[in-house]
Amino acid sequence: MNFASDNTAGVAPEIMAALARANDGFALGYGNDDWTRRVEKTFSGLFERDVAVFLVPTGTGANALALAHMTPPWGAVLCHQNSHIAADECGAPEFFGGGIKLVELPGDNGKISAETLQARLGNKAAWGPPHHVTPAAVSISQASEAGTIYRVAEIRALADIAHAHGAALHMDGARFGNALARLNVSAADMTWKAGVDVLSFGATKGGAMGAEAVIFFDPKRAEGMSARRKRGGALLSKHRFIAAQMEAFLEGDLWQRLARHANGMADRLGDGLTKAGFAPVWPVEANEVFAALPVALCDRLQAAGAVFYRWDADDNGNVIVRLVTSFQTTAEEVERFVELARSA
Repeated sequence: MNFASDNTAGVAPEIMAALARANDGFALGYGNDDWTRRVEKTFSGLFERDVAVFLVPTGTGANALALAHMTPPWGAVLCHQNSHIAADECGAPEFFGGGIKLVELPGDNGKISAETLQARLGNKAAWGPPHHVTPAAVSISQASEAGTIYRVAEIRALADIAHAHGAALHMDGARFGNALARLNVSAADMTWKAGVDVLSFGATKGGAMGAEAVIFFDPKRAEGMSARRKRGGALLSKHRFIAAQMEAFLEGDLWQRLARHANGMADRLGDGLTKAGFAPVWPVEANEVFAALPVALCDRLQAAGAVFYRWDADDNGNVIVRLVTSFQTTAEEVERFVELARSA
């Protein structure tokens, strides 16, 4: 019963097989290989336009390098107060951006509302030189840290506000596949057609060993990114192995099939907990379930072998726990966890 994170899951067999195939023979390094060229074309096909693609090994690297590229050192990135870039990346965006400022915004269900963004950006007295930072980017997480999802209309509204104030829109897509599978729209519809300028595309949480991508929907905006990636220590010499992972991940319907399974297990878990009297505190929209459980029940579940993080506390003395499903989560694990909760 491992619900700690989708990072705790292994590597999808199809991706592991692709790595083994890529290990046969020799290939030029630093992205000068056939796997990388094919992945770049695949991404352009997926997003229905020419895109600039930069593969990196970690999600933190993808976010930090993307935001550093979008934002001058005197610029600001507006983000949710619980976003990964603000809470879990050890200052990486600020470091790689030469001192850029993250401006944290509140928001229900882990999301920034259009009203909140407009109110903050519309306060002209708070922005601009010589005394204040300049808003350069807005970053949203899809799915959010609360496991919720921005609908296409919500993305468009935020993009319009950001662009009207001279800022670009960045999407942290560590769980992009889970969000896309839930919305059942095209990758283009959920990104550049809705106003997203730069995407951090995640594959690691979805079933890869370690493969992410920074995608620029206007290739002109990517000028200098190859140097920034190298300077940031994120250009792999044996690049074919990251490209082979991404190629296998995107081949056919694999990435969406893995995401649909993870989402389905989250649905099953959320429904089971609701029937047991522990309805999720936020809508279950991707592959994360947050529920308020009594401390004694948390102790009992973990003593029985359940692995999960205690996230926060509610006003009633309960513990809000985060339960994350993955492509490896089984219905049996979910049912066992729910049965233990039900018997509390």
